[in-house]
Amino acid sequence: MTGGGGNGTTVRRLDLGYFVRPAEEVGGPQPRVEPVLAYLVRRDDGLILFDTGIGDAGPETDAHYRPHRRPLEAALADAGVRLADISLVANCHLHFDHCGGNPALARTPILVQTTELAAARGEGYTAEGLVDFPGATYAELDGEAEVRPGVWIIPTPGHTAGHQSLAVRRPDGTVVLAGQAHDFASHFTADQLAHRAAADGAAQPLPPVPPWLERILDLDPRRVLFAHDCAVWEPPA
Repeated sequence: MTGGGGNGTTVRRLDLGYFVRPAEEVGGPQPRVEPVLAYLVRRDDGLILFDTGIGDAGPETDAHYRPHRRPLEAALADAGVRLADISLVANCHLHFDHCGGNPALARTPILVQTTELAAARGEGYTAEGLVDFPGATYAELDGEAEVRPGVWIIPTPGHTAGHQSLAVRRPDGTVVLAGQAHDFASHFTADQLAHRAAADGAAQPLPPVPPWLERILDLDPRRVLFAHDCAVWEPPA
């Protein structure tokens, strides 16, 4: 998806299926079909996987969301990668549609905010078997961390209290894997423009923006990619 630049870093989108979000969750008269996307970051020092697809959360959840799962192993194979090749996993959060492939990556370190892991171990948050499975190996973080040279985990709470994004510095600019920090690229655009308007001294009222947005914009992103939207945000200039 993004390549070149000479530092051996590429970011590739993985199609891991879709689900049907019911109308009552969409806020409209019709349901909405949403993609489930993961991202493979290929670097000279190893492969990082951001999100792992739709897990089995039980028949009630399947009936509610009607997911169509694409196996993680098959998606990786299309990229010429095996499960065993992954050196590091990061989930934006631990809902079943983002961490479903984690059990297939036992003993691979999984980056997670301490807040998120504690919530995921609570009742009714996600499927228990997707969190505490044999060989689960968590590397807990409390806030921002540079986890590889030029690779940052950035807390982006909102959808969940422990939501996080991954930023990858490349010679042609920073790629931000934003997960579900925003549902759609257009929502990110709206917040970025509201932030810009405030910085330009536009008169209130203006929409509020997440407090972490300024940190993301400080990274001067060239592309921002999302978990449930195939659209990509790019700066207007």
